[in-house]
Amino acid sequence: MLDGIAGALERYLDLLAARQKLVASNLANADTPGYRTLDLDFQSEFRSLVANAAPRPVEVTGLPVKNDGNNVSVDREARLLAENALRFNLAANLLRSSIRMVRSAIQGGRQA
Repeated sequence: MLDGIAGALERYLDLLAARQKLVASNLANADTPGYRTLDLDFQSEFRSLVANAAPRPVEVTGLPVKNDGNNVSVDREARLLAENALRFNLAANLLRSSIRMVRSAIQGGRQA
């Protein structure tokens, strides 16, 4: 059971890392003429990741486009960075707890 949970958390962390790279790229290109915002469809990507498929970035639609053709919203990307960091911390803490539980079981319930 723990292997399944740890594996799913690991894949979730991989997905969060991929999203973090996309958001950072969007922010880096906030002033690049013609650049279009990329993101992940997080729920469908997580389902695919459970099946070991690589994340596929997609262009974000519905964002206002500036005169130079760029549609990066720095506010949106900053919010996504913060949201992603929270998700990453939660998943990392869950993984740490799982590891502590296994360590405790191995040690016969004694605290290290």
